[in-house]
Amino acid sequence: MKQPKNQNEKYSVLFTDIDKGRIKIPQFQRDFVWTKAQTAALIDSILKGFPIGTFILWKTNDRLRHMRNIGNIELKEPRSGDPVQYVLDGQQRITSLYAVRKGIRITRDGKKIDYKDIAIDLTIDPGDEDEVVFEQAPNGHEYISVFRLLNATLKELFDDHGAQYLDRISEYKTSLEGYAFSTVVIDEYPIDVACEVFTRINTGGKELTLFEIMVAKTFDQERDFDLAKYYDELISTDGDDKDLESAGYDGLPAETILQCVAANASGSINRRDVLKIDRNLFIDSWEPTIKGLFAAIDYLRTHLRISVSRILPYNALLIPFSWFFVQKDGHDISTDQHALLRQYFYWASLNYRFQSAVATKVADDLRKMKKILKGRQPRYDTQELKTEVDDLEWQPFSVGDAFCKAIICLLAEKGPQRLNTNGDVILGNDWLRISTSKNYHHFFPRSFLEKQGYKREDSNSLMNIVLVDDYLNKRIIRARAPSEYVAEFKKNRNLRKALATHYIESPKEMGIWDDNYKTFVRRRAEIIAGALTDALNPELG
Repeated sequence: MKQPKNQNEKYSVLFTDIDKGRIKIPQFQRDFVWTKAQTAALIDSILKGFPIGTFILWKTNDRLRHMRNIGNIELKEPRSGDPVQYVLDGQQRITSLYAVRKGIRITRDGKKIDYKDIAIDLTIDPGDEDEVVFEQAPNGHEYISVFRLLNATLKELFDDHGAQYLDRISEYKTSLEGYAFSTVVIDEYPIDVACEVFTRINTGGKELTLFEIMVAKTFDQERDFDLAKYYDELISTDGDDKDLESAGYDGLPAETILQCVAANASGSINRRDVLKIDRNLFIDSWEPTIKGLFAAIDYLRTHLRISVSRILPYNALLIPFSWFFVQKDGHDISTDQHALLRQYFYWASLNYRFQSAVATKVADDLRKMKKILKGRQPRYDTQELKTEVDDLEWQPFSVGDAFCKAIICLLAEKGPQRLNTNGDVILGNDWLRISTSKNYHHFFPRSFLEKQGYKREDSNSLMNIVLVDDYLNKRIIRARAPSEYVAEFKKNRNLRKALATHYIESPKEMGIWDDNYKTFVRRRAEIIAGALTDALNPELG
């Protein structure tokens, strides 16, 4: 990499480059937030000859997503093939100076701000320590707006103010137009290094996300591709296109979507490899990846009945699944492929697969998916899985734990029914946020168990959790003994069928009629352990 270049630029040169589109503010910069008072103070410092800091610019032939206008001023696009200098440090200062020069008007928090109003009090001696620049023209004083000072000729200014203040005005005009702005240009740095520079000097060590960098890198005006815009539309769209919100998967973060595209484009989600993906390859990979992503979501919803993203053990699971369905390209899966996908899902979820080293494990899992595409059994290490009865029996329930979510997915896959009518239990992302949410119910209510002398952690066993609707949970079951509220459902002729959809067998054998919590937990652990064994050991045709 070349060493940074230190150079000075005059006001006119610096802002001519902005006018011509040769200097741009990348979109990962924060919005223009400086007040007029701060801008006035900056101009005052320049008039007094004070240093105002260095502008750091990144010169590159890459085209990044950038700000297209400032207030009422539309910024020009650079000529094709010309290098662009992106502002990495000094955005607020350079935007303030540009706003004053162009007399920009912006609206912030519902208030209109006009930078033509910033004015110099001509009655104050320039040699005094007092400020001479104000955000509004001082009442009863002779003044000149900074906008007028920079854009009018001396003759025009003489016509405005006469000879009395002409020398002072001339001095101010020379000071502003002749001020040597310190700039450092880093030339031809890779985008990840340039973003590292930005991170270190702007955000106090808070690293730019990979998604923010790729938004900048993959922006292509000619192909009308804007990753940030596409992601927003993917989450929710007012049109007829599919979106994640209507699919119940609007909780997916931008990083996961990016990783799905990267896996399809390069086979790797490693940060360094993602940054190396060619812009056109990334754009070409977007549409088939999104098609594959929705196919994967449709599979999870219809085959595994994971109807909402809230219970998905790991968002990263969608990376190998979407990759698989990109390869399928709209073709239906076979019975064996379904069995193998289901096996992979529960294996990866139950062993905390993506708790660490996600990139490495995804790369390995894509190889597993290649075998599943051929209907072949991948190799799995199942020694670490804790799916025996003793493992499950007193496993604490936590909505954020991947193992617990895997069991919740198993419960959802069973198609839980309402105990009174056998209607389907509808799951909602908003009803699954915390352990006390509407869809989660402790079959033996915790308040009831505490009265029986059980500790709170024992009553919160994962084996005590069932998925129900809000009405049954909060209005009928409440804190009553199971023997009491289940008895009310006896009038439902299909009660046993409804209970079976919750992995609950005969109420008598499960200890329900005599409110035997330990019997219930033990027996349900045995049933669920058996279901997990079946999922992890599929029979192939």
